Amino acid sequence: MKYFLWLLRIVVGVLFIFSGVVKANDPMGLVYKMDEFFQALDMTFMSHWSYLFSLSMIAFEIVCGVAVLIGYSFRLFSILLVLLNVVFLFITGYALVTGKVKECGCFGACIKISSQATFNKDIVLTVLSVILFIFRNRVSGLFTRHINTAIIILSVIFSAGIQWWNLEHLPYVDCMPYKPGNNLLEKMKPGPEYQPAVIKSIFIYEKNGEKKEFTADNYPWQDSTWKFVDRKDKIISEATGEPEIHDFILLDSNKTDQTQAILTAKGYAIFWFIREFNKADLSNVDRLKKLAAKAKELHVPFYTLCSADYESSMEFIKKQGLTDMTFMSLDYTASKTAMRSNPGLMLLNDGIVKSKWSYRDYPSEMALTNGILDMK
Repeated sequence: MKYFLWLLRIVVGVLFIFSGVVKANDPMGLVYKMDEFFQALDMTFMSHWSYLFSLSMIAFEIVCGVAVLIGYSFRLFSILLVLLNVVFLFITGYALVTGKVKECGCFGACIKISSQATFNKDIVLTVLSVILFIFRNRVSGLFTRHINTAIIILSVIFSAGIQWWNLEHLPYVDCMPYKPGNNLLEKMKPGPEYQPAVIKSIFIYEKNGEKKEFTADNYPWQDSTWKFVDRKDKIISEATGEPEIHDFILLDSNKTDQTQAILTAKGYAIFWFIREFNKADLSNVDRLKKLAAKAKELHVPFYTLCSADYESSMEFIKKQGLTDMTFMSLDYTASKTAMRSNPGLMLLNDGIVKSKWSYRDYPSEMALTNGILDMK
């Protein structure tokens, strides 16, 4: 039993640490995924807490994994482990049954697994955590109390520090379709194996207090005694080979789509992404202005991609003195996917992403030498 419990602790502990570290690479990804879940659950009022919940959950996963491995306060952590797995099981089960959330984001954007596989994983983890809880009294600390406590404190500092760094800068590993090296237009095209999703619509009608389900082929549209109650869509088969980017649309001040023109233009282009003006960090805006002025001097297009209405965007741009940029409107979801920080900078060459910077890391210099733009 001793070696069996050790095996379970290693499996559960390592998996929790791995899951937490992967999500800590991109904390905002979990924040957005949690917003999606709250919306699916009709609990949008909880979105105000998504940021705090996400960062706490990531930190707890790492700390809990470490505690399981070293046997720190195992009676307490075995209970917390079961509770956390039950929560995960509910979330992934809901995503699987309803289909409202395609991916749970359990391993962030870098490792995507199906809803069914995620649910199966959480069933196994829940069973393993219950076994550890049952035999919690047989687990003792790997080291002395003081050493174990020091390890836990270090894991807390590590989990907080790695998240802080990635929030202030950008993820260490960019797993989004907008990562450096990707051609944005190519990512907007469907794959060669593209097949659209097959969806079957179910119509619910009621007659004499009895509810009945119909399909589009047999619903009683000519019988007025049947009253329409609801409609639900059942996914028969998921789409395959869909474009990785499908909502990146750049609109000018006249709401004309300029996406193709900008992304097919030869040479360099700079995008400055900004979403919610009241939440944007503008502490480095003076450096940004210098870059915009230098880009204008070098004839490098510099676009500000705003996720707000034109009037508000123009008011903000003028107030900040960012008139050397060309305004473009971009969907909020596309903006937060392309650039995790708010605001952030992206350099493209012939439509290919070359570099990305958060508001903390704007380049201080820009030079064009022999047709090569150097920003550092």
